[in-house]
Amino acid sequence: KQVYGEERWEEIRRLAAVEQPSFSVHQVYSETLIPRLAKKAIQVLGVSEREFFDQMGVHFVGFVSQYGYDRVLSVLGRHMRDFLNGLDNLHEYLKFSYPRMRAPSFICENETREGLTLHYRSRRRGFVYYTMGQIREVARHFYHKEMRIELVREELLFDTVHVTFQLTFDNRAFTLSSLTMTREERHLPISASMLFEIFPFCIVFGSDMLVRSMGNSLMVILPDLVGKRITNWFDLVRPLIAFKFETILNRTNNIFELVTVEPVLPERGERERERARGEVPLPDEADAPGDERNLRLKGQMIYMDNWMMMM
Repeated sequence: KQVYGEERWEEIRRLAAVEQPSFSVHQVYSETLIPRLAKKAIQVLGVSEREFFDQMGVHFVGFVSQYGYDRVLSVLGRHMRDFLNGLDNLHEYLKFSYPRMRAPSFICENETREGLTLHYRSRRRGFVYYTMGQIREVARHFYHKEMRIELVREELLFDTVHVTFQLTFDNRAFTLSSLTMTREERHLPISASMLFEIFPFCIVFGSDMLVRSMGNSLMVILPDLVGKRITNWFDLVRPLIAFKFETILNRTNNIFELVTVEPVLPERGERERERARGEVPLPDEADAPGDERNLRLKGQMIYMDNWMMMM
């Protein structure tokens, strides 16, 4: 409406058979709505799919600023690289407001002073050019940097779109951060037993993916896990990467989310038998739906150098 006027919008809406004239920020809409509107908009406006979605991405950055999200975006970091590295964590934060959001996953690699490679994975299709427009506009709007985005590769793996972008921009901040990383750190010695008390839900596993140790509370819930392959007991939900040691090692700045393959809370019939034996479950466990009976762990993956293991 801002760029092409009210009449064009009405025409697009009519052709796409969309009843509602306006949309609410917190209502959930059908996944087919945007592709349907976009298809008709491209026809009516006489623009390419790339141009349309790119401009939508650019417009979105200014649009969310009206709702105060620009403040959220601007605290993601002082530099463009901090923003890109923090994108997955931003989506974790947004899940509190939009619990049904199917968030994409962003991973940075091959970082240099001239830019970096960005991997974008999503279960939703058709948002590649939109994402490119957004990122380029964030660089301009918040970090006052001109950025060139090149679409290197796009592939579909099972139900996930995996796109590789090459981002070229002034990334001198990378050199500064790499210098601070190489600073001599004075490690305080701390015993493993103390560590497992501080982090009662931690898991320690080796490059063979075998679990070597666990925090005290997790030991109570999954007493048989030690010595077993973590991949047989947990699914990696986020980020959207392979559950392998090397892959995790390259992504330690991401928030990780693991979910048990099997439910850890007993089902109703089993609970009745436990109640009869006098083992009464906690009241809030009583009627958890199927997927909520699985244990969900969310946190950081840290490579413990002296153990040569992941925690």
